[in-house]
Amino acid sequence: MDINDLRSIVTIVSFLTFLGVVWWAYGVKSNKKRFEEAAMLPFTDEEADRVELGLDRNGQRKAS
Repeated sequence: MDINDLRSIVTIVSFLTFLGVVWWAYGVKSNKKRFEEAAMLPFTDEEADRVELGLDRNGQRKAS
């Protein structure tokens, strides 16, 4: 076994790991809702701040 055999094994294992991650992310339907919620996390604090300050989505004061 030389270095090229080791490189081939590492390449195959890495590719199989990549395929596993792709399958987990796109193939498992139960993950869709969880991923969509996680995608919105950066915006949740901003939305809560706007509501607390009484601003609309454009940052303008809501008409009372």
